[in-house]
Amino acid sequence: MDIVTLLGTGAAICSTVSFAPQAWKVIKTGETKDISAISYAITVTAFALWVSYGLMRSDWPLIGSNSICLILAAFILTMTLVPEPWRKALSAKLS
Repeated sequence: MDIVTLLGTGAAICSTVSFAPQAWKVIKTGETKDISAISYAITVTAFALWVSYGLMRSDWPLIGSNSICLILAAFILTMTLVPEPWRKALSAKLS
């Protein structure tokens, strides 16, 4: 495996794993008051663009890792935007 592939793999793993703790915390606590909806909206947009770019290039590692990140970031954004009773109910069902 060459250095470019190792760097890309490492970046994909780090990006994907970086959203899991926040998503898990939202699931466990149902709290999102300290999460910036604007920041996550930008992040979701960025991942959607990366997935689109990957699709245009037929770059499956890029598509796969960014799709997972898109799902996790979109979940966090959605939980930030929904009313508290819905967020708490969903959190209780998922945890």
